[in-house]
Amino acid sequence: MHYRIEGTPLPVVICELAAGEQMITERGSMSWMSPNMKMETTSNGGIGKVFGRMFSGEGLFQNRYTAIGAPGMIAFASSFPGVIVPVEITPDKPLVVQKRSFLAATTGVELSIFFQKKIGAGLFGGEGFIMQMLSGFGTAFLEIDGYSVEYTLAPGERIIVDTGYLATMDPTCSVEVQTVPGVKNMLFGGEGIFNTVIVGPGKVRLQTMPINSVASSIIPFLPSGR
Repeated sequence: MHYRIEGTPLPVVICELAAGEQMITERGSMSWMSPNMKMETTSNGGIGKVFGRMFSGEGLFQNRYTAIGAPGMIAFASSFPGVIVPVEITPDKPLVVQKRSFLAATTGVELSIFFQKKIGAGLFGGEGFIMQMLSGFGTAFLEIDGYSVEYTLAPGERIIVDTGYLATMDPTCSVEVQTVPGVKNMLFGGEGIFNTVIVGPGKVRLQTMPINSVASSIIPFLPSGR
């Protein structure tokens, strides 16, 4: 599989597949494709994985696209202004992603649920109790809202992240929560009551324009509906 990423701020990844090669997507993200690309909707792993995807916030089924009889082409477009990031997944290099990040992947990549080790991180951290784990072997394409910024954390090193800004992290990282200090800060600071704390070691990828922040910024300007 060969690919190229084009466009800004609404990018698209255009994949050239050899005959018989396959790709998967969970959100119906296909934008255009050659006529010999065959789509099949599949549970891709049975009832257990179906429910796992449901709990992680993704669709119950996956779409598998296969190039039939000849090389094929398929494109997956971003649904929000930002960047598309290609990542190589190997058995010794899985990746944890927030539930909106996954766009598409080659079929060697497996998706499963990833539970935060500390329940408080899931209930109050803003990133969700359940994220997705990408494992196996292959290329995955991630949709990042806004610009992508990476940090490599040393063991025990921490970074404080506001709700929605965490896009991906290595499985070696852990998530904690901390309350915003001071009652005045909690009530009037505009940053909420809790912050998400990512603890190393490992790499963290942050996004600069999470869709939930954009939505909350737009709400005051929407018509009241009267």
